[in-house]
Amino acid sequence: MYRTLAADEVIATLARLERRIRERFQGAGLARVCAELTEIARQTHLRSSEIARPNLWLRGTVALVLASGAALLLFLGAKVWSSTKTSDDLYATLQGIDSGFNILVLMGAALFFLFSIEEKVKRRRALKALHELRSIVHVIDMHQLTKDPSTEASVNQPTASSPKRLLAPHELARYLDYCSEMLSLTAKVAVLYAQSFPDPVVTEAVNDIERTSASLSQKIWQKINIMERSLDKRRPPAETGES
Repeated sequence: MYRTLAADEVIATLARLERRIRERFQGAGLARVCAELTEIARQTHLRSSEIARPNLWLRGTVALVLASGAALLLFLGAKVWSSTKTSDDLYATLQGIDSGFNILVLMGAALFFLFSIEEKVKRRRALKALHELRSIVHVIDMHQLTKDPSTEASVNQPTASSPKRLLAPHELARYLDYCSEMLSLTAKVAVLYAQSFPDPVVTEAVNDIERTSASLSQKIWQKINIMERSLDKRRPPAETGES
């Protein structure tokens, strides 16, 4: 039960996170990004299921090639056998054996191509979808880019081009926390592809998204820690009751 990542649970968590963002920050662009990520997660559930399913049309083509090659080999074998019974033409027998060997080589090449093309098609679809998730990761990072708690301790005056700082410290902490959650959930959505299609190239692309998400999330938590330390300095010292 707990050995695979449940796509339905990831989607439900994203939908709940979207509601939390809308309820706390009405009209925020981050909520729209989360809504888009939720929709991508729903599409990922369908796409990953389709990728995991075997391509019956392609596998039917492979079976047809096998059957045709086997029939041709039987036909050539029968011709070679009949020629050895009716004549002593060694050259014709060797020519038939050589033709059969060439057919076997061509069949092997065709089968390798047909078996690999299914994997290549699935890999291309998964990598295209993962590129979409990688872009979402950087969109989330853009939304938290100007949410810098260290500016509160700065003595410099803002310029005309400075971003507006409209969030109170506790609101800023929640906003940054939501960004961190979205980054983590984006990585979980990416894992659904590696889970349904354990291809080395796809797995490495998923790992890259996980590393990027973790790195950006770590930077966000550094901001939260800076803000918490700043708030601790502002709090009055606790009264100990000693005279």
